[in-house]
Amino acid sequence: MNLFENLNQDKKDQPLAYRMRPRNLEEFFGQKDIVGKNKLLSRAIKADRLQSLIFYGPPGTGKTSLAQVIANQTEAEFVKLNAVTSGVKDIREVIKKAKSNRSLYNKKTILFIDEIHRFNKSQQDALLPSVENGTLIMIGATTENPYFEVNSPLLSRSRIFRLEKLAAEQIFEILKKALVNKERGLGKLEVNLAEKDLRFIAELADGDARVALNTLELAVLTTPPDKNGQINIDKEIIEDSMQKRILNYDNNGDMHYDVISAFIKSMRGSDPDAAIYWLARMIVSGEDPKFIARRVVIHAAEDVGMADPTALIIAESAARAVEQIGFPEARIPLAEAVIYIATAPKSNSVIKAIDKAVNYVENHGAASVPPHLRDSHYSGAEDLGHGLDYKYPHNYEKNYVEQDYLPDELTQEDFYQPGSLGREKKVRHFLNYLKGDQAGADN
Repeated sequence: MNLFENLNQDKKDQPLAYRMRPRNLEEFFGQKDIVGKNKLLSRAIKADRLQSLIFYGPPGTGKTSLAQVIANQTEAEFVKLNAVTSGVKDIREVIKKAKSNRSLYNKKTILFIDEIHRFNKSQQDALLPSVENGTLIMIGATTENPYFEVNSPLLSRSRIFRLEKLAAEQIFEILKKALVNKERGLGKLEVNLAEKDLRFIAELADGDARVALNTLELAVLTTPPDKNGQINIDKEIIEDSMQKRILNYDNNGDMHYDVISAFIKSMRGSDPDAAIYWLARMIVSGEDPKFIARRVVIHAAEDVGMADPTALIIAESAARAVEQIGFPEARIPLAEAVIYIATAPKSNSVIKAIDKAVNYVENHGAASVPPHLRDSHYSGAEDLGHGLDYKYPHNYEKNYVEQDYLPDELTQEDFYQPGSLGREKKVRHFLNYLKGDQAGADN
């Protein structure tokens, strides 16, 4: 069973966006950071040496097209499942066939799963053993963040590639090829379309090649030719063909990103009225409430942080309410979290601390754990010097004793530096108190 085995059947009945999907990497537009010359994925595709992959990005950026390129390139059995219509039974059938391919023909099986984020936990768990032992090479495609929607064990066995929105110039080139391609495109028709109007489609599509091609096709097929057989397309016809997209809030276009940006900046700027307004805009426009909730949780940790740690608890509770209660009722705890965060004292010391620490590890490698901090609870550990000279803080005044918890080469590093607002003022006071710095503690 091949994902694209019917590609050559009834081409005239297939949408232009489907017909114009690239057949190889040379026809693929965009994503140069992923499939550019000598990039990892392009080398793996050309060498037919793939591991399990997850393609993540907005609609129309080439996730399924990359799957088609792989299907055309590979000698493996290529199978497609759609997470919306497939269940555990379908997965087991694919696994059974894959085992047979491997044992009888020494042939690999690649399973492409469209909308993998829609698989539930049991469906994802059913895949795991076969992905882990190499019976299947899995390729998943999703518009949702896989770190939220895909099980951690499956993520850890997959390489994740994020696909970005296409540039208007890239979409313009795709549209030009569709206009002149006589085999798969509109080249057999006499289409009169000015370059500036073709660029207008590319810009309106907002990074989504599928939307651009659908718009072009609709404009061409619904416009009758003139007496000379020419199909004349102007800006008014283009706007009419893309009217719904222009008028509606687009969950994956500029409006989506602009509104969420305004929402986050309003919470960060301590303006509860603006934050609530932008929240309402997203709710009324049909934005995914789980997406909103995730942004609220992230913002609580990133911009409020230790100045008021309760903000993260309230944000997480609101996210859970979205999952358990759903809309419209969940709008209330979500609004409560937004107001709380907007009116909370702000600090970004947490993100500074973790980013500084991660940067240190990435640039200096992993330092050894000091002997007195190593695990001493197993037989023979003390003979290795593990845990010796460790001072148990509860045996000392203030339940604190000064000792090194960092490797020797890091003892001068200060990753976390408390701010001066909210609870962090108390944290700074307490840390100074433990170290006996009464002057610092009094400030």
